[in-house]
Amino acid sequence: MGRRLSQNFLYDPSILRRIIQIAGLSQGDTVVEIGSGPGRLTKMLAERAGHVIAIELDRRFCEALKEDTQDYENIEVVCGDALRYPYETAGQFSVVANIPYHITTPLIFKLFEYRGSIKSMTLTVQKEVAERIVAGPGTKDYGVLSITVQYYGKPELKFYIPRGAFRPVPRVDSACIHIDVYKKPVIDVKDEKLFFRLIRTAFSHRRKTMLNALKTISPGMKAVLNATGIEPSRRPETVSIEEFAKLSEYLRTRLD
Repeated sequence: MGRRLSQNFLYDPSILRRIIQIAGLSQGDTVVEIGSGPGRLTKMLAERAGHVIAIELDRRFCEALKEDTQDYENIEVVCGDALRYPYETAGQFSVVANIPYHITTPLIFKLFEYRGSIKSMTLTVQKEVAERIVAGPGTKDYGVLSITVQYYGKPELKFYIPRGAFRPVPRVDSACIHIDVYKKPVIDVKDEKLFFRLIRTAFSHRRKTMLNALKTISPGMKAVLNATGIEPSRRPETVSIEEFAKLSEYLRTRLD
């Protein structure tokens, strides 16, 4: 895929083995690999999992990978866009991916649409993105991505990967994260649309207070915030997922 599609491939076999170990795959598992490239990780996955679906957008890599893996009965190579793949056809699966940096966030959001079918995701992403995913309230990295991932699953930053482990060498360092996907979110939210609307609105004005950021959502927002125990002068990055859920539930009863 190279620079043309902003993909950088991991070549270090010890790092690839570590990623597979973290994914915790067994012979009965289906694994979806996104951004297979030359197929080094693909073949290693095929030794551990029952079925590997390797999705690659760059047709040159894809056709070469088909040729190179024709002796593997458990590798299915798909030439196409991971953002458009019909994941509902894969059954229950785990994801292992060295995600192209430019589609990281939309791809994670896309995968969560199929969360009922996904056991876990083991992803190589840009270091800063990994830190945002695992960030908690009160930190500069905490935001919409942190809350979305932590609502649907339990993310852990497993280890950092130096840029020199990739070809071509990227301008940034990377990290491996593992997300155990919840069967159902641990926080009870009855109106997810409102919940995420609140979060997106709050963080689109992250330098503002909660009161100023959310005043377009509902009249009397100061009273709403006070009623849910959130000081109106707080900034969005200090508000926990549980507090956003409580605010969402209170507003849901008012807006019905």
